[in-house]
Amino acid sequence: MSEGLAIRPSSVTRWDCVALGEVMLRFDPEFGRVREARRFRVWEGGGEYNVARAMRKCFGLRAAVVTALPDSELGRLTEDLIQTSGVDTSHVRWRRFDGVGRSGRVGLNFTEKGYGGRAALGCVDRGHSAAAQMRPGEIDWDALFGREGVRWFHTGGIFAGLSSDTAAVAREAVQAARRCGTVVSYDLNFRASLWKDRGGAEAARAVNRAIAPFVDVMIGNQEDFVSRLGLDVVLPHPGATQFDPENGEAILSAATTAYPGLRVAATTLRDARTAGFNDWGGLLWAGGEIYRARPRRDLEIYDRMGGGDAFASGLAWAFLTGRGPQAAVDCGVAHGALAMTSPGDVSTASADEVLDAVLPWPEPAG
Repeated sequence: MSEGLAIRPSSVTRWDCVALGEVMLRFDPEFGRVREARRFRVWEGGGEYNVARAMRKCFGLRAAVVTALPDSELGRLTEDLIQTSGVDTSHVRWRRFDGVGRSGRVGLNFTEKGYGGRAALGCVDRGHSAAAQMRPGEIDWDALFGREGVRWFHTGGIFAGLSSDTAAVAREAVQAARRCGTVVSYDLNFRASLWKDRGGAEAARAVNRAIAPFVDVMIGNQEDFVSRLGLDVVLPHPGATQFDPENGEAILSAATTAYPGLRVAATTLRDARTAGFNDWGGLLWAGGEIYRARPRRDLEIYDRMGGGDAFASGLAWAFLTGRGPQAAVDCGVAHGALAMTSPGDVSTASADEVLDAVLPWPEPAG
């Protein structure tokens, strides 16, 4: 047990990590603009999936994804990319393709990196995706979490925001994971475009609040914690940037007070000075204590997309390998920093590189 997290041993489980979420195709114009691009690089990616992928590709653990894809050429391309990463696809639900995608398609994500004063920009085309049409009752969660066995289950607000059905699937999944003794992590990840015609931030709060009682590890940025959980918290420095550690500490304390079932809560700290230079850090609450990672000032960014997912996977890996809460926030921040030095949503780092990138706290003077 690590700071209240009862993690099942690998000897009695098939999977170290399973993620529930949509896997999209990312089209990257590199440093150009989507509106003028004639050539794209293509990756797979998704807020929840990226965590499972890092567990397998970066950290060498056993990982699987639960999602749905159409049985089309784009669906099979997505499958091939997932399999290349080493993530298991045996729990992918395949949908009959109707020839045009009315009944289910692969979501597409066109992402600009940004440059200098031009911020990164995501342009999504994901309506009617196969994953968005997943429904409660179609996944045998007790077989996955019980008979197969899972140590860590990850999902989040992006998948829950795809439709009212996926919100119900996410809740069904976290309840089953809790019954079977699997650690549940949930990234609040708010995407305004998903909620625009479905009640906005208020509707997202209702969904997150219904899921939160079944979560062990809650992750998000400061705005997500305050606005997407609706916490009653007075911030020490109202209007401060997302990098303010005192605000972060107050927010995590409020979250764990509101949801006493949480064993860990963690937030990233970021001040995006330009597209290419950010201040970057993180905080973690566990066992009544706040743990800080040493911040990176003026971190040089190549592609900021996926930094938060890398933070989540680095944190989870540290706990799964028995390293404890300080190492968890240190590894989360280090992995996030590394992920933002390479193109695509997914990390290309290794476990050794993550450990080498952890910044030690300076020794006290004298």
